[in-house]
Amino acid sequence: MYWEALCGELREAGELAALCDTNATRMEYTNRCIGERFGRAPLPCYAPAHLERMLRERKVDTLIVTTVDRTHHEYIARALAAGCDAITEKPMTTTVARCAAILEAIEKTGRSLRVAFNYRYAPRNSRVKELLMEGVVGGILSVHFEWLLDTKHGADYFRRWHRDKLNSGGLMVHKSTHHFDLVNWWLDSRPESVFASGGLKFYGRENAERRGLTRFYDRGTGHPNAVGDPFALDLRQDPKLKALYLDAEHEDGYRRDMSVFSDGISIEDDVAVIVNYESGAVMSYHLTAYSPWEGFRVAFNGTKGRLEYEVVEYSYVSGSEADTNQPDVRDGARVDIREEAVITIRPHWQKPTRIVVEKQTEGGHGGADRLLLRDLFIGDLDDPLQLRADHSAGVFSIMTGIAANRSLEEKRLVRVRDLLREIGREGEPIERRRDARLSQASE
Repeated sequence: MYWEALCGELREAGELAALCDTNATRMEYTNRCIGERFGRAPLPCYAPAHLERMLRERKVDTLIVTTVDRTHHEYIARALAAGCDAITEKPMTTTVARCAAILEAIEKTGRSLRVAFNYRYAPRNSRVKELLMEGVVGGILSVHFEWLLDTKHGADYFRRWHRDKLNSGGLMVHKSTHHFDLVNWWLDSRPESVFASGGLKFYGRENAERRGLTRFYDRGTGHPNAVGDPFALDLRQDPKLKALYLDAEHEDGYRRDMSVFSDGISIEDDVAVIVNYESGAVMSYHLTAYSPWEGFRVAFNGTKGRLEYEVVEYSYVSGSEADTNQPDVRDGARVDIREEAVITIRPHWQKPTRIVVEKQTEGGHGGADRLLLRDLFIGDLDDPLQLRADHSAGVFSIMTGIAANRSLEEKRLVRVRDLLREIGREGEPIERRRDARLSQASE
């Protein structure tokens, strides 16, 4: 997403300076794609051990971090220490300790960190924000949020590195950070306490055996038991996946096509969460990763009525050639379900109003990616809705997920202030500590 923008539509906004990755084959493939599509000469490639040298030699202003989640903090901190700003994919990081490392680096260096919460930029989500700010349903007292990942997209988290909770923080951190950030933003509030219940209910070998499955395989590519299994991913069938992963396995042994019904999965696929907010609102949230359809439903119950919001999303396998907004197939018929969104406002004592949000055909995630990239690299968008997310937003989105993980493990309610106390941030707004540091530097 990033190199396509910097080599294409947003090439005047900045220069893509170099690539840094643990796998040279993947960098070579990326350089080949850049050359074929944009006619550019190959970019210099560096190993992670030489990150500082890359930043210095290539005169880098901003580092874009798209690594495995558990290493975000390392590259963010190293970039800030080298005098660069950073942009990171969500989640900002996965644990309280790693969060502390990022905040310490920001305070020490005075550099900035942007977190790429693209869902804020989706016009449909912005419309909900506008309506709530207008007070169409009054003060928000409660929220019900259901997010459904289907057996195409949802299953993909159980094939790759995300399946290990040490890598991703589980779906409560890796995926749900999107949703928790949306609610923080929609409510203009922060989480206060979290209770979660759930587990691995569908994927994994034990669950499959319980349902009577007897034919197992370790990976989808080349195994006879995987033939005809809709959950299997054969890397040979997709040129992009083959080039990025199958052809690169000899370097690091990473398998992109693990069976979703194999052992070794340590993340949950079905979780219910109760979140209390500083505003007084309470949210019931449920994530399901094995649904027959993909999308989400949100309901805001307010003092003047109720706002209901439903979105049907397309599903995809991340990194594949088909990773675009494409028509889905339902019951044998091709149905264009790209970003279908409906908002229904139900005021007390009045007839409901139904708003169908126009489909966005340019850019992924309901048109959000294109707007996010422009804001990250050009920054000329008006921002009355406070779309831009800094490290503070990154902290409070992952705090809900980290608290949920701790609640799952310890079977108790977890207070966010206790997590903040662990990193010495209780009672002191995180964003103000950085502002104070910058003020001292300017003086």
